[in-house]
Amino acid sequence: MAKRYWLVKSEPDVYSLDALERDGYTSWEGVRNYKARNNLRAMRLGDDVLFYHSNAKPPGVVGIARVWREAYPDPSQFDPESEYFDADSDRDEPRWSLVDLAFVSRLHRVVSLDNIKADPALADMEVLRYGRLSVQSVTRSQFERVKKSGGRAGR
Repeated sequence: MAKRYWLVKSEPDVYSLDALERDGYTSWEGVRNYKARNNLRAMRLGDDVLFYHSNAKPPGVVGIARVWREAYPDPSQFDPESEYFDADSDRDEPRWSLVDLAFVSRLHRVVSLDNIKADPALADMEVLRYGRLSVQSVTRSQFERVKKSGGRAGR
Protein backbone atom coordinates (compact mmCIF):
# COMPACT_ATOMS: atom_id res chain seq x y z
CA MET A 1 0.00 0.00 0.00
CA ALA A 2 1.31 3.45 -0.90
CA LYS A 3 2.51 5.81 1.80
CA ARG A 4 0.00 8.44 2.82
CA TYR A 5 0.41 11.86 4.37
CA TRP A 6 -1.44 13.57 7.18
CA LEU A 7 -1.69 16.69 9.31
CA VAL A 8 -2.47 16.57 13.03
CA LYS A 9 -3.32 19.61 15.11
CA SER A 10 -2.59 20.23 18.74
CA GLU A 11 -2.60 23.30 20.92
CA PRO A 12 0.99 23.77 22.12
CA ASP A 13 -0.12 24.20 25.75
CA VAL A 14 -1.91 20.81 25.55
CA TYR A 15 0.73 18.80 23.66
CA SER A 16 3.48 20.52 21.72
CA LEU A 17 6.14 19.46 19.26
CA ASP A 18 8.61 20.10 22.10
CA ALA A 19 6.78 17.46 24.15
CA LEU A 20 6.80 15.00 21.26
CA GLU A 21 10.51 15.56 20.74
CA ARG A 22 11.16 15.05 24.47
CA ASP A 23 8.95 11.94 24.67
CA GLY A 24 10.06 10.44 21.35
CA TYR A 25 6.56 9.18 20.63
CA THR A 26 3.03 9.57 21.96
CA SER A 27 -0.44 8.11 21.72
CA TRP A 28 -2.68 10.53 19.79
CA GLU A 29 -5.65 10.18 22.15
CA GLY A 30 -8.86 12.05 22.68
CA VAL A 31 -10.01 12.45 19.08
CA ARG A 32 -13.80 12.72 19.27
CA ASN A 33 -14.80 13.65 15.73
CA TYR A 34 -15.87 10.89 13.34
CA LYS A 35 -14.06 12.25 10.28
CA ALA A 36 -10.85 12.69 12.29
CA ARG A 37 -11.30 9.21 13.79
CA ASN A 38 -11.71 7.70 10.33
CA ASN A 39 -8.51 9.44 9.27
CA LEU A 40 -6.71 7.91 12.28
CA ARG A 41 -8.01 4.49 11.27
CA ALA A 42 -6.69 5.01 7.72
CA MET A 43 -3.15 5.79 8.91
CA ARG A 44 -0.52 3.14 8.27
CA LEU A 45 2.81 2.43 9.87
CA GLY A 46 5.41 4.76 8.38
CA ASP A 47 2.99 7.38 7.06
CA ASP A 48 4.37 10.91 7.44
CA VAL A 49 2.56 13.56 9.46
CA LEU A 50 2.73 17.34 9.54
CA PHE A 51 2.54 18.54 13.15
CA TYR A 52 0.45 21.73 13.36
CA HIS A 53 0.22 24.04 16.37
CA SER A 54 -3.29 25.46 16.57
CA ASN A 55 -4.26 28.30 18.88
CA ALA A 56 -0.68 29.58 18.61
CA LYS A 57 0.79 32.83 17.37
CA PRO A 58 1.05 32.16 14.52
CA PRO A 59 -0.83 28.90 14.03
CA GLY A 60 0.96 26.61 11.61
CA VAL A 61 3.06 23.56 10.84
CA VAL A 62 6.09 23.30 13.12
CA GLY A 63 7.42 19.80 12.56
CA ILE A 64 7.16 16.29 11.20
CA ALA A 65 6.10 13.08 12.88
CA ARG A 66 5.58 9.54 11.64
CA VAL A 67 2.95 6.91 12.38
CA TRP A 68 4.66 4.58 14.85
CA ARG A 69 1.69 2.30 15.56
CA GLU A 70 -1.53 1.90 13.60
CA ALA A 71 -4.99 2.55 15.04
CA TYR A 72 -6.15 0.73 18.15
CA PRO A 73 -8.93 1.45 20.67
CA ASP A 74 -8.46 4.65 22.65
CA PRO A 75 -8.55 3.48 26.31
CA SER A 76 -9.62 6.92 27.53
CA GLN A 77 -13.11 6.31 26.12
CA PHE A 78 -13.66 3.67 28.84
CA ASP A 79 -12.17 5.65 31.75
CA PRO A 80 -14.82 7.56 33.72
CA GLU A 81 -12.04 9.74 35.18
CA SER A 82 -10.85 10.84 31.71
CA GLU A 83 -12.01 14.02 30.03
CA TYR A 84 -12.39 11.83 26.91
CA PHE A 85 -14.74 9.29 28.56
CA ASP A 86 -17.61 8.12 26.35
CA ALA A 87 -20.26 6.22 28.30
CA ASP A 88 -21.84 5.02 25.05
CA SER A 89 -18.71 3.37 23.68
CA ASP A 90 -18.81 -0.44 23.71
CA ARG A 91 -15.67 -2.42 24.61
CA ASP A 92 -16.57 -5.04 21.97
CA GLU A 93 -16.95 -2.36 19.28
CA PRO A 94 -15.02 0.69 20.47
CA ARG A 95 -16.19 3.96 18.99
CA TRP A 96 -12.84 5.81 19.25
CA SER A 97 -9.33 4.99 18.11
CA LEU A 98 -5.85 6.41 18.46
CA VAL A 99 -2.48 5.96 16.79
CA ASP A 100 1.04 6.36 18.12
CA LEU A 101 3.14 9.07 16.53
CA ALA A 102 6.93 9.38 16.68
CA PHE A 103 8.97 12.56 16.45
CA VAL A 104 10.91 12.97 13.18
CA SER A 105 12.11 16.57 12.96
CA ARG A 106 11.42 20.23 13.50
CA LEU A 107 10.92 22.60 10.62
CA HIS A 108 13.49 25.41 10.52
CA ARG A 109 10.64 27.91 10.38
CA VAL A 110 6.90 27.75 11.03
CA VAL A 111 4.74 27.38 7.94
CA SER A 112 1.92 29.54 9.20
CA LEU A 113 -1.71 29.30 8.23
CA ASP A 114 -1.22 32.64 6.44
CA ASN A 115 1.71 31.13 4.46
CA ILE A 116 -0.49 28.19 3.48
CA LYS A 117 -3.34 30.50 2.43
CA ALA A 118 -0.94 32.59 0.33
CA ASP A 119 0.54 29.63 -1.57
CA PRO A 120 -1.53 28.67 -4.64
CA ALA A 121 0.03 25.19 -4.59
CA LEU A 122 -1.59 24.63 -1.17
CA ALA A 123 -5.03 26.08 -2.01
CA ASP A 124 -6.70 22.65 -1.73
CA MET A 125 -5.32 21.74 1.70
CA GLU A 126 -8.01 20.54 4.08
CA VAL A 127 -6.68 22.86 6.78
CA LEU A 128 -8.14 25.73 4.74
CA ARG A 129 -11.58 24.08 4.46
CA TYR A 130 -11.89 22.18 7.75
CA GLY A 131 -10.22 24.54 10.19
CA ARG A 132 -11.30 22.69 13.32
CA LEU A 133 -10.63 19.13 12.12
CA SER A 134 -7.76 17.76 14.21
CA VAL A 135 -6.62 14.95 11.88
CA GLN A 136 -6.55 15.64 8.15
CA SER A 137 -5.20 14.03 5.03
CA VAL A 138 -2.70 15.87 2.83
CA THR A 139 -1.32 14.92 -0.56
CA ARG A 140 2.31 14.02 -1.07
CA SER A 141 2.88 17.23 -3.03
CA GLN A 142 1.28 19.31 -0.25
CA PHE A 143 3.42 17.53 2.35
CA GLU A 144 6.61 18.13 0.36
CA ARG A 145 5.68 21.76 -0.34
CA VAL A 146 5.05 22.51 3.35
CA LYS A 147 8.24 20.69 4.36
CA LYS A 148 10.28 22.66 1.82
CA SER A 149 8.63 25.95 2.88
CA GLY A 150 9.65 25.12 6.44
CA GLY A 151 13.24 24.63 5.42
CA ARG A 152 13.29 20.83 5.28
CA ALA A 153 13.93 19.39 1.82
CA GLY A 154 14.37 15.75 0.90
CA ARG A 155 14.24 12.99 3.50
